Amino acid sequence: MSLPSTHSNPAYPTSRSPSEKYWQASRSPGANGLGGYGFSQSAGVTNNLNNFFSGDRTLPMYKDKPYFAPRRTGPRLRRRRALYLGIIITALVSLWYYISSSSRSPWTSDSAKGEELWTWAQSLDGTEQRYDGIPSRNIDWDSRRQKVRDAFIVSWDGYEQYAWGFDEYHPIAKKGKNMIEGGMGWQIVDALDTMMIMNLTSRVQHARTWIHNSLQYNQDHDVNTFETTIRMLGGLLSAHYLSTSYPNLAPISDDDIGSPGEDLYLEKAADLAERLLGAFESKSGIPYASVNLNTSAGIPSHADGGASSTAEATTVQLEFKYLAKLTGEANYWRIVEKVMQVVDEQQSPDGLLPIYIYPDTGKFRGENIRLGSRGDSYYEYLIKQYLQTSEDIYKDMWDETLTGIRKHLITYTKNAKLTVLGERQSGLKGPLTPKMDHLACFLPGTIALGATGGIPLSDAKKSSEWTRRQDEEIRLAKELMKTCWATYVATKTGLAPEITYFEINTPHVTEIDQYPDSTLATGQNQKAASKDLPLASEAIYPLGSESATWQQDINIHAQDRHNLQRPETVESLLYMYRITGDETYRHWGWEMFKSFIKHTAVTEKITSHDEIDPEDDGPRARIISFTSLSNADVIPPIQRDNMESFWMAETLKYFYLLFSDRDFISLEENVFNTEAHPMPRFRPSGDLKTGWTRKGLSS
Repeated sequence: MSLPSTHSNPAYPTSRSPSEKYWQASRSPGANGLGGYGFSQSAGVTNNLNNFFSGDRTLPMYKDKPYFAPRRTGPRLRRRRALYLGIIITALVSLWYYISSSSRSPWTSDSAKGEELWTWAQSLDGTEQRYDGIPSRNIDWDSRRQKVRDAFIVSWDGYEQYAWGFDEYHPIAKKGKNMIEGGMGWQIVDALDTMMIMNLTSRVQHARTWIHNSLQYNQDHDVNTFETTIRMLGGLLSAHYLSTSYPNLAPISDDDIGSPGEDLYLEKAADLAERLLGAFESKSGIPYASVNLNTSAGIPSHADGGASSTAEATTVQLEFKYLAKLTGEANYWRIVEKVMQVVDEQQSPDGLLPIYIYPDTGKFRGENIRLGSRGDSYYEYLIKQYLQTSEDIYKDMWDETLTGIRKHLITYTKNAKLTVLGERQSGLKGPLTPKMDHLACFLPGTIALGATGGIPLSDAKKSSEWTRRQDEEIRLAKELMKTCWATYVATKTGLAPEITYFEINTPHVTEIDQYPDSTLATGQNQKAASKDLPLASEAIYPLGSESATWQQDINIHAQDRHNLQRPETVESLLYMYRITGDETYRHWGWEMFKSFIKHTAVTEKITSHDEIDPEDDGPRARIISFTSLSNADVIPPIQRDNMESFWMAETLKYFYLLFSDRDFISLEENVFNTEAHPMPRFRPSGDLKTGWTRKGLSS
């Protein structure tokens, strides 16, 4: 995932930072910040994206849910609701909920968890048995999963105590801050489905009550279209999905008078979506980088010549398509599918796209090609759109793109033959830069997901349709996974830097050079072999050694040593474990989790005598939260006092699922958006269908 940056320092390449300048649109002076762009202030959400959107917008609600009337008149005019017991009863019930559960007192937080984690963290100085590269069968994964749950409880309770309702949380200062006036529910909505998955019922109830009483999306402020979609819209939709399809997870009573309890999330999601629609009202249909929530006016990026990042424009499809399924509003489907059509019609060679695109023309800006920031999730959503709706057009685009990645972006390090996903900063005819953002570590798991569709590899290989090309994709996924793991064990804290460079040969070694008998080299896609294809890289164990050759291949620049609690590597570990069944990936994840606990914890001393054992004279403390790091390659690390919302929404969720049974929130039935919000797979019907065809494959 990526977002637009307002500065050009390559050391911080547009990654998801808490800074307000990332979340609010960069605006030139003028009334309401829109001066110089020539946009009207109309509150209505008009549909002027050409005849592609013509036709009946109505479609019955899926399954047996009551029809959800579309809001056609824009965000200023609220949809009228039937009052089941009248205005007075509604007000009284809302007041009761507000008094009873909207403000959990600080002392209700589970401080014992913080003490337990702190005590456990002290054992991680060397007494804890470490993984030596040989998976053990005597591991209590349930207890490890519980440790992750405890870390979430501590993170959430710290936020709840010191920054409740605020978008940002600075745990060292014990303060919160909103990104826009009134707030967006950033931390609460983003973490909501994680609490459901972890069955934290009372905390879900508190979050839901805050959403019911306090969350409003009618602020006259500009927000990033992509981030608001994947985090807020995605979070609300996932909460709706889990509360209806997994009723045993954190079940709570209704607080929405006159309708089923789950409608709250859906109504908030639909309201937010209507406000976001204006971002798509460009001449091409490519969304503007930002949108004003009150007026629904799309606003181009103030930087990059007004271009949106390619990843942002093409990573809103899962959310709007699922909302279309839920509400019957086919327009949600059409606007985001139009984006994919415009992008594909550019006929980019081998499916590899520059990282900027102009909303007004639909044309790309520049030639920089990478799967790190501003490019990453376009590729992720190709295969995930196929998995979500079984539309073959996206599988076709994914297959073409993955071949292009293997052909143009893959190389190997000098010593250990680590597989590197490089960048082409001057286009495909320019040199390969051996640089990997941590963001790019979504790819190994995504490749494995695309190869098997999420089913176990052992089952997939039994199919008569399994080919050598898929074997090679699994090999590539394993090799890239090892490289991402190496970036963790290469630092003193065991936590990966934001960016890693690698030592490679000149000229660089390609996949065709490394595997001259591959389908990429021969063009022949034969029936798959009966055994796994051999790997090229050396083994990498958690502690490594000073003489390990792989360490000579890794170069971490001083300005790239920060760690932002990112989820991409553990996300890939989850996919790799569930697909291959190899518990090595769980062990790697456990080593990573321990490093997070040991080095990113924010602690406070316990001084009150009634909180300590009178017979224990030693110093004691508790963990109250976790924070990102300014430098992860020094002991002790330099902390930066910010708990990213994706720490609770993604990183801890993926750790929890990695240590859970593989059938829990299964990959076969679900697809995770780029913010780790699970949504169901479904078959589109009626007006929800692929509305375009490809003009031809690029060469």
